[in-house]
Amino acid sequence: MPETKTLTADAAPTRALNVTVICPDCRSPTPNIIEEFASGDLVCGDCGLVLGDRIIDTRSEWRTFANDEGDDPSRVGNAANPFLDGAQLDTVIARGGDGGSGLARDLNRIHGRSTAQRHERNLVQAYKEISALCDAYDLPKVIGDVAKQLYKKVEDENLQRGKNNDAIIAACIFLACRQEGVPRTFKEICALTKVDRRDIGRTFKFLKGRLGTESGVTSSDDLILRFCSNLTLDMETQRIAELLSQKAKDMDKIAGKSPVSIASACIYMASHLTGNPKDAKTISSIAGVGEATIKTTYKILYANRVALITPDILARSAKASIDNLITP
Repeated sequence: MPETKTLTADAAPTRALNVTVICPDCRSPTPNIIEEFASGDLVCGDCGLVLGDRIIDTRSEWRTFANDEGDDPSRVGNAANPFLDGAQLDTVIARGGDGGSGLARDLNRIHGRSTAQRHERNLVQAYKEISALCDAYDLPKVIGDVAKQLYKKVEDENLQRGKNNDAIIAACIFLACRQEGVPRTFKEICALTKVDRRDIGRTFKFLKGRLGTESGVTSSDDLILRFCSNLTLDMETQRIAELLSQKAKDMDKIAGKSPVSIASACIYMASHLTGNPKDAKTISSIAGVGEATIKTTYKILYANRVALITPDILARSAKASIDNLITP
């Protein structure tokens, strides 16, 4: 009976994982192999021997028919825009490449007017404005996408009649911020879009009712983090301001105050409590609320300081002391 040999792990043969293609004629240790994608051949660059044929071109599909002066167009074209309707396979005449005669620009304009639909042109222009505004305010990309979806709903349901288009764009951005948990105040959206606050408020309420979307509620806790960051306050002061805001919302005397006023007053109190005071004017410039409003809300917080400033809040910072508070 033949003897059976068992191959152990130590005795197992090793196999090289790196494969090097060399020319059988040159046998150079540093082979010069050239891939000629035009002919599909694999050629030795030293002696010209063809080592293989029908090689696959793994490069991206880019072809150019332009002159050296112009940009190279893409064979595959741009990706489809999910916010536009239709197949989006139209041919577009380039605006340049005519030697500066302007003929290509005129043809591009005429072709655009004859093929593009008014509905699609309005959407493209609105999407550009939404993207530019979101980028200018460093808003996340998801905010811009949600705002574009909301604007498309407005166009599809023909709700823009009689409305200011800039106000609709501003309301869509404001509504998108609410939905995605990145709240912005009306004053911030007004400063961004240059649209009157009353117009944004009316359009926001109209779209909220007609589109049937949930807008969420902005609380003072959502604003404190961003305000403290813009004021360059430390994490201890920020955390104390958040705790003060959570307790202040349960007070009956603070009811009816806007979240921006509560957040600003809590930051004003927390900064003085930790010995890193910020005056009302500085907070007002960041939060967009009047100095008198901050001081009025702080007056209510100061009157209830015993119930608000508990030992667990003072324990958040070694510098925190109720004696640091100023009398309103």
